[in-house]
Amino acid sequence: MKFKMLALAVLASAVTLAACSDDEPVTTAQLRAVHLSPNAPNVDILVNGAQVATNVAYLDNTDYLSVPSGPATVQVRPTGTSTNVIDETPTLAADSSYTVLAANFVAQIEAILLTDDRTAPTVGNVRVRIVHGAPTAPAVDVYVTAPAADLETSTPVLVNRIFRSVSAYLTVPAATYRIRVTAAGTKTVVIDSGDVPLSSGQVRTVIATDAPGNGAPFGAKILADLN
Repeated sequence: MKFKMLALAVLASAVTLAACSDDEPVTTAQLRAVHLSPNAPNVDILVNGAQVATNVAYLDNTDYLSVPSGPATVQVRPTGTSTNVIDETPTLAADSSYTVLAANFVAQIEAILLTDDRTAPTVGNVRVRIVHGAPTAPAVDVYVTAPAADLETSTPVLVNRIFRSVSAYLTVPAATYRIRVTAAGTKTVVIDSGDVPLSSGQVRTVIATDAPGNGAPFGAKILADLN
């Protein structure tokens, strides 16, 4: 689910700030948020005191929002309350893009800030980043293969990645892929994406996730960094 309408509140805030200062025009960054805490209730998300999304369920995310660059206050609270379970102030660079994950179990909920590279890949290619966002999953290896590839004879593109690990963007030819995640050092699949068609020019972030509540069956959430 996307939350496009409330993004206008943040954009309007940026425009208002710019109008207040002729000497120092306000520059902006792009920020999106993902609810990645498997046993947390639905949440509201605030940026710089303005509510940008409400009643966000597990695995839902906002679109990219334009926010003033510099320190940005990001708050997450259970829907309908004023109690912040996340209250962070990351510094956002001008003309840069970020994803903030509300991650881990609700008792240990934390913000994980990712710096997104939305630069278009070269013609005929796509770029994919892998995030280990499943708190109950073990260390894992990640395979990105053709759909029918034999895992027994395949080589992982990432090895021994633990919770919170974020890969660099991998550049691969545009095609249909299958992303399989195994317990590290084994061929035991814990996540199987099925067929994932990727078109030339796309940039994607793939996040390993717990099932709602916690634990298996593990899944994968795919975010469009660039279409």
